[in-house]
Amino acid sequence: MTERTLVLVKPDAVRRGLVGAVLERFERKGLRPVAMDLRRIDGELADRHYAEHLEKDFYPPLRAFITSGPLVALVLEGDEAIAVVRALVGATDGRKASAGTVRGDFSLSNRENLVHASDSAESAEREIAIFFPNFSPDEGAGH
Repeated sequence: MTERTLVLVKPDAVRRGLVGAVLERFERKGLRPVAMDLRRIDGELADRHYAEHLEKDFYPPLRAFITSGPLVALVLEGDEAIAVVRALVGATDGRKASAGTVRGDFSLSNRENLVHASDSAESAEREIAIFFPNFSPDEGAGH
């Protein structure tokens, strides 16, 4: 089943020059980027994206981190894209993520863990609408 999912290549990955390495993993697996944008996000957008975490103790430092520099927002498309991307990304804590995953190979942190990936079809739809409000589900590559 072809799906679309949102991925954020976070500010730590951009700072470290890992955007290409991260994108290459997705493309080598057969996922296709259908929307992509390098941008900085502000606190309001961070709050919308992480709405379920606003009251949690870990959120203020996460908010500071995600707004600390540019990130790459992208929509990936492919067969079971949501599950495939989450498997490629690895466990949230890079210290515990399996070797061969993005986080397992490149991250030593729970917060600065290089990427965000939608965790369900509902989250993907909501998150794509936040980061790409003019993106139509019928649009393809080149948007």
